[in-house]
Amino acid sequence: MNRARIVISSLAVIGMLASGCSAATAGAASTASASAAASSASTTLSKIDNTKWLYNSDNDVYYQIGISYCETPADASYENLAVFVPGAYFNGTKNSDDTYTVTVNDTAKVGSYTASTAPIVMPINTPGYMAQAALTEYQDESDYTGQGFVYILAGCRGRDQGAPAGVTDIKAAIRYVRYTQDTIAGSTDSIFVFGMSGGGAQSAIVGASGDSELYQPYLTAIGAVQGESDAVAGSMDWCPITNLDTADMSYEWMMGSTRSGLSTEEQTISDSLAKAWADWVNQAGLKDADGNALTLEESSTGIYQSGSYYDYLKAFIEQSLNNFLSDNAFPYDSSSASTGMGGMMGGGMGGARPSGMPSGQMPSGAPDSTTGATASAGADSTTAATATAGASAGTDFSSIDNISRGTTSSISVTVSGTYETAQDYIDALNANGTWVTYDSASNTATITSIADFCKAMKAATKSIGAFDELDAAQGENTLFGYGDGNGAHFDSYLAEIVKGTSYESAYTADLAKTDSLGVSVTDRVNMYTPLYYLLQSYKGYGTSTVAKYWRIRTGISQGDTALTTEANLALALESNESVKSVDFESVWGQQHTMAERTGDSTANFVQWVNDCMASN
Repeated sequence: MNRARIVISSLAVIGMLASGCSAATAGAASTASASAAASSASTTLSKIDNTKWLYNSDNDVYYQIGISYCETPADASYENLAVFVPGAYFNGTKNSDDTYTVTVNDTAKVGSYTASTAPIVMPINTPGYMAQAALTEYQDESDYTGQGFVYILAGCRGRDQGAPAGVTDIKAAIRYVRYTQDTIAGSTDSIFVFGMSGGGAQSAIVGASGDSELYQPYLTAIGAVQGESDAVAGSMDWCPITNLDTADMSYEWMMGSTRSGLSTEEQTISDSLAKAWADWVNQAGLKDADGNALTLEESSTGIYQSGSYYDYLKAFIEQSLNNFLSDNAFPYDSSSASTGMGGMMGGGMGGARPSGMPSGQMPSGAPDSTTGATASAGADSTTAATATAGASAGTDFSSIDNISRGTTSSISVTVSGTYETAQDYIDALNANGTWVTYDSASNTATITSIADFCKAMKAATKSIGAFDELDAAQGENTLFGYGDGNGAHFDSYLAEIVKGTSYESAYTADLAKTDSLGVSVTDRVNMYTPLYYLLQSYKGYGTSTVAKYWRIRTGISQGDTALTTEANLALALESNESVKSVDFESVWGQQHTMAERTGDSTANFVQWVNDCMASN
C-alpha cells in the first residue's frame, strides 16, 4: 500500500481547503487524543447492571435496552443504546422479575469467537443524515449474534439538530461501550460501524475521525465519558454521501454535462464549479496504487476531461462493467434479482425492515427513484430488481430522507428483458449511440468517455448546488444549520463562485455564523469530511485515530453523488499509513442502494468482518 507524502501549495483554492482548524474550534489540538484513551475513564454514569439482563430464547440472546450513554443528553429519547449478546457468552440465573443475573463465560465459543474476542458491530441507519431512533423493544439481530458478534444499536440525533450532533452521539456511545466493557461481552478493540447513504457517510466519518479533538466541546456538552477512545476498527460504507466540502464541485465536473435547460447564470455556476474541482484535485495530493500523482488537465471538449485522475476514474468505470460481464452468465435476464444484486441490510422482500434498522424506520437503502422514467430506464433493470430485493418497488427515496432530487435531465439508456449474449447486452447500451466497445475474446469492454457514460447511465438528478442548494433547501443545508431545522449555506467554494449574483449575500451571511459553541460552519464541515483527516493537504491530517479496515460499496449509476466521492475516499485510505485494508467496488447497473456485486449485503458484511478479524 502506497504512503502518500504531499506538499501543500499556497494556491488560493487550497488555502480555502485547508482553513479548517480555526482557533474558534475550542482550541483543537494538532494531535489525536491518544493520551485520553490511555487514561482512566471519568464519568458519573453507571456501568451496565449485570443483574438486569433480559433473555430471548428463540435467538439465544441476552439483551438490554434504554441504556443512557451520556450524563447530560441533549435528547434522552435518542441518546441511549441497546446491547445484544449471544447467549453462550453469559452464564445466567433467572431472577423473580424474569430478568437475569449474568457472569461472563469466556470459554464458550460461537463460531470463531469467545466473549473476549467477539467483534462488536454498530449500525448507523441515518438516511439523509436523519436521526436513528433508539430501540424500545427486542429486535431480532440473529444475523449478527448468531455469528458470535455483539450487536449494539445507539440512537443518535439527526440533521435537524445540526452537525456534528449525529456523529457526536455515536462517538459518545462508543466511549460508553469501552467504559463498561468489563460488564458485557465483545472486544472493544474490534468495533465495526456500518451504514448506507447518510449512514454510510457517518460511518465513514466515525472511521476517519477517531479521537479527534474537534469533537471534544460537543462531547463535553452532552456529558460523554472522558478518558476513553471513540475510535473504531472498521467502517462499512454503502453509497456514502460524504466529503461535502467539495461535493458540489465534483458533481458538476462529472455530471454537469448531462444538464439541460439551464439559465445563463446557472450554466456559469455549473461550469465554474467544475473548473474549481480541477483546481482542488490538482492540489489534493491524490495518488494511485503505484504512487503516481492523479491530476486533471484541460481538454478540447468538456471541462478538464483529461489527465491521470480522469484516466483513473474512466478505468474504474470500465472495471465495474467488466466485473458485471464476469459475474453474470448469459443468457442474462435483466429483471433477475439474483446474480449481481445487492439487497438491503438483512435482505427481505417487499419492503421488509433491513436487519439493524429500528422498527418503524423506512429502509435507508431504497432505490433512487427520482422519477418514473429514471427508475425504469436505470441503465439496467437490475435497478428495478434492487427495489424488490430491498424496499417496496417504486419507493420514493426522497420520502425517506427528504433529499431533493429534482431531475433536470435523464439518462439515455433503457435496458430490459433477456440478453442471449454479452454482445447483445452491449448493443443495448449502445442503442442511442456507440460509447461501449466490447472484445468477446477477452470478455472485456471499454468506454469512450466519462461524459458519455454519465449521459447514458449517470445523469444529474439534483439541482445546481447538489448539496448546498442555491436556495438552501437541501437536506445537507439543514445538516449544517443551527439546530432549528432550517437550512444554511456551507460550501465556501460555491460562496466564492456566486459572488456578484443575487445569491452572494445569503452565502456570505451563513458562512459568517457560528453555532452555540462558537464553532464556524467551515470547522463543522471539516469535522464531517473524512478526507480532512486522511489527506495531507488538509490541516486535520494526522489528528485522529483512523480505522484499520474499510469496505466501500456504491451503485455506479446513482445520481445522488459523483463517483469521485467514493473513489477519493478509497484513494486517500489506500495512501494512509494507519489503514490495513481497503475493499472498494462500484456495482454496475445499481443506483442508490446497498450495492453488492453478488450475494446479500448482510452476509457479505458479516464475512468481511470475519475476514478482518482473521487478519489481526
